[in-house]
Amino acid sequence: MTATMMRASVLLGIGDLTVQERAVPEPGPGEVLVRIGSVGVCGSDIHYYDRGRIGSYVVNHPLVLGHEAGGEVAAVGAGVTTLAPGQRVSVEPGVPCRSCPQCLGGRYNLCPHVRFFATPPYDGAFCEYVVMPEAFVHAVPDNVSDDAAGLIEPLSVAVWACRRGRVAPGSRVLVTGAGPIGLVCVQAALAFGAAEVAVSDVNPHRLALAGKLGARAIDVSATSLAAAGVEPDVLLECSGNARATTDAIATVARAGHVVLIGMGGDELAIPLPYVQDHELVLTGAFRYANTWPTAISLVASGRVDLDVLVTGHYGLDEVEQALTAARRDPTTVKAMVRPGS
Repeated sequence: MTATMMRASVLLGIGDLTVQERAVPEPGPGEVLVRIGSVGVCGSDIHYYDRGRIGSYVVNHPLVLGHEAGGEVAAVGAGVTTLAPGQRVSVEPGVPCRSCPQCLGGRYNLCPHVRFFATPPYDGAFCEYVVMPEAFVHAVPDNVSDDAAGLIEPLSVAVWACRRGRVAPGSRVLVTGAGPIGLVCVQAALAFGAAEVAVSDVNPHRLALAGKLGARAIDVSATSLAAAGVEPDVLLECSGNARATTDAIATVARAGHVVLIGMGGDELAIPLPYVQDHELVLTGAFRYANTWPTAISLVASGRVDLDVLVTGHYGLDEVEQALTAARRDPTTVKAMVRPGS
């Protein structure tokens, strides 16, 4: 029998978190109630905690953070046919309207009416239960851990970026930034068949992990990308650092692709003559669409290891520690919140 009340970690304002008791939501027709097992801490969660806003999204009301979620089906609403109580699942955290031109064109990540976890005013998954439409709850096999089920979300970002950049067998890829997204981009690019993957950063621990995952690690505090001799066909920019991005674009091979993934400043200086002379294709990557089956398959087959990114587990009473782990410990890669612990 499902509980009637649950605990949730709630952001009340900048740097102000509390744990509240809330009613467990009930699944309506076509909906699934998920008991949350593990949730990854994302940079956006930290940003909301530190600054109370990201661009035009402002925390004006109490907000539950967390959108990288996996768990177990606790109950299903009328008409649900693909899932049953007890199944382990990964939650796709954005629900589009499914009727606008972008949704109907298959680009539901660009839906202007999307309701996305932990994006004001919509609550996220630092809580014990969530309700989602059946189509956005994906079953995972037993060999995918609870943590990995949650981290299918950032892996989906990487899968989408590789698709946007047209990473293919034989591609040479440069990933700028060896944070969690950069590290899953390394693995996704190799899984897509990249012949070479280089990753740049200044954090020695993260560079060492990138090397273990199969990338050539470049410490740009000691060696510039130009001096390192990289010439990628695809740049996956995950650092959000303006200078790193500009320097990296100037290394991309002719007719190459530049995919901007990292969130940094509002403006970026582009080396326009280089982009024009080399006919580079420069594009953004916003979340993902239709990526969960691919991402789950990559993890289940062993081609991508998400568990290797996990560096700490925290309960709902320790969410503040999870959000601030990286500033206390430079070896932190991915902190996980386990609401039931």
